[in-house]
Amino acid sequence: MTAVPFWKALALEEMSEEQWESLCDGCGRCCALKLQNPETGTVHYTRAACRLLDTETCRCTDYANRAERVPDCTVLNPDRARAYHWLPDSCAYRRLAAGQDLCWWHPLVSGNSDTVHAAGISVRGQVLSEDHVHESDLPRMLVAWKSGAGDD
Repeated sequence: MTAVPFWKALALEEMSEEQWESLCDGCGRCCALKLQNPETGTVHYTRAACRLLDTETCRCTDYANRAERVPDCTVLNPDRARAYHWLPDSCAYRRLAAGQDLCWWHPLVSGNSDTVHAAGISVRGQVLSEDHVHESDLPRMLVAWKSGAGDD
């Protein structure tokens, strides 16, 4: 008999910190700078990313201190998971909050941290650091990410 994976057995709020953190698939999409339409509230992603994002590994270079170093960094937590509507459709936090399962390429499912990159879900090769972008260029850098939310 196979044990049920923790993400199917527990609500987000019931997960340990280690379990919660392991849900991050390492795509880096949440670290892409976003623009919000003030009239509709729609969030648009750009090809510019937080200066702390390593654009090759798609991981934060100073995860422990990110909120202090980047004041508008949103530190995700289980208590607010259902409010993170700005996260991409492919994000494990958003999917589990909506009652969906993890995608096939998620490292917890595939057993391989590179499947998120191989599936074309990560921002690897698709973004550049905000250090190299002028704020006025952001509207011309909008991007529609590959969904990745299904078996595509």
